[in-house]
Amino acid sequence: MRFLPVSLTTLLVELQNLDETLALFASLQADPVDGIVEMVPAARTLMVRFQPEVITASELVAIIAGHDVSKALSASDQRVEIPVHYDGEDLADVAELTGLSVEEVIRRHTESIFTVAFCGFAPGFGYLVNGDPKLHVPRRKSPRTRIPAGSVALAGEFSGVYPQNSPGGWQIIGTTPVKMWDLDRNPPALFQPGYQVRFIDLAHVPASYHLPPTQQIMQAPARDVTEGVALKVLEAPMPALIQDLGRFGQTGQGVSSSGALDQGAFKAANRIVGNPLNTPCLEVTLGGFCFEITGRTVMALTGASCPLQIETHDGTSIPHSTYQPVSLEAGDKVRLGFAVSGARSYLSFRGGIDAAMALGSAATDTLAVVGPEALVAGSVVGIGGVAERLLPVSLEEQPAFKHPIAGEEVVLDVVMGPRTDWFTHKGIETLFSQSWTVTPQSNRVGVRLAGDTPLERIDSRELPSEGTATGAIQVPHSGQPVLFLADHPLTGGYPVIATVAEYHLDLAGQMPVNAKVRFRPITQFNEIEPAAR
Repeated sequence: MRFLPVSLTTLLVELQNLDETLALFASLQADPVDGIVEMVPAARTLMVRFQPEVITASELVAIIAGHDVSKALSASDQRVEIPVHYDGEDLADVAELTGLSVEEVIRRHTESIFTVAFCGFAPGFGYLVNGDPKLHVPRRKSPRTRIPAGSVALAGEFSGVYPQNSPGGWQIIGTTPVKMWDLDRNPPALFQPGYQVRFIDLAHVPASYHLPPTQQIMQAPARDVTEGVALKVLEAPMPALIQDLGRFGQTGQGVSSSGALDQGAFKAANRIVGNPLNTPCLEVTLGGFCFEITGRTVMALTGASCPLQIETHDGTSIPHSTYQPVSLEAGDKVRLGFAVSGARSYLSFRGGIDAAMALGSAATDTLAVVGPEALVAGSVVGIGGVAERLLPVSLEEQPAFKHPIAGEEVVLDVVMGPRTDWFTHKGIETLFSQSWTVTPQSNRVGVRLAGDTPLERIDSRELPSEGTATGAIQVPHSGQPVLFLADHPLTGGYPVIATVAEYHLDLAGQMPVNAKVRFRPITQFNEIEPAAR
């Protein structure tokens, strides 16, 4: 085993193969270690998030190193059939890469009995192994920004099915109408670790073949707002999202945590109106948001600096400060100007947003498409649903840091690893020596950065998919890094050169387009050694 640093609270265990990875994962599940919060198995690694106040990284390494990884896991007798239209845009390329005909690629794919090794990347995305070795092909050199839901694809030793519209770099060989992810199903993911999977060619099945339920995007159902206080959206240049502190404990379904990008500002918003800290709020990007309230309430605005104006029911327009409680009456209109600094603001209301829960959270995950629908002009949402456990309002809240503006340089501390050694000395120096620009393609999934000099890798090896942490700086073949934020995929196939320290994640979430970023290493890249026992 190798033990590689990921962040101040996460490490990566590198093993010889998938069997050892799954054996270690099963062993740690059967014999839990106090302080481990979450584990993400992947092709040859196990990512472990832990509580450093409970157990140190070196103490954790010593315990993990003592586990037996020689016992292979037995496959489940549960089998799933996936009907496929073999019409993928990369099918001919796969045939050329493998030296097979298109017909032979399809035959070998349908004759394989796959096993679900683990779930990751996106909710319901299962990594399938034990297929025909002749179908092992590399990922695309340049990933697509959008792959349709239901796409059947190959990458390395894996086959898989994209459950949602999402970016990706796998080779698409077909499409299926089957829902891979359904919140009305228990569990929502059709593929579960250990399941056997067989693909069926729809070109060679009788017309009477019964198709499973068709693919669709699943979200938490909208609330029926018929009484009580409600918020009516009048203007939303960018959709507002309902967020809480995140969705945890769902990595086995391939679901990452999501949640508010600036958690300090989110918590401050709830404290100002006397809510419990995890009460749902609205996350507004770049301001310009306007709404009308139908009843009496107290609100607060935190995060990005947006001018705040209240147009009262009697026609008076009153400016208000951020980070202060604001009383509202029925008919008042609240108008946020466009953000002067920062990128994301948080609107809280006493009693909270009345939002439907999905997998134990009200957070809206934009990549996974899990959680309440985004709020646009015309949307109506109830507020004040939390009638219990309300607290005194706080009058002492302040921004935790100066919010950046476009053109201004932001310095982010980073932990080196886990794949720093995949880059040349020049590539590592480039990460720190030059300023990176936040591009307009950035979103809650990740901040896409552009620099004059791309990061130089040692070679163009394929990295087997492995777990990724919030704050990971992943580097695709272009050499232009992507800084993962809260809606990032659970696993990824490009090397992570470093990871932003947890205490700078809120700042990273507030960087507007065209802000400049410099990375500052706070550690050197070294494997983690076990503590003496």
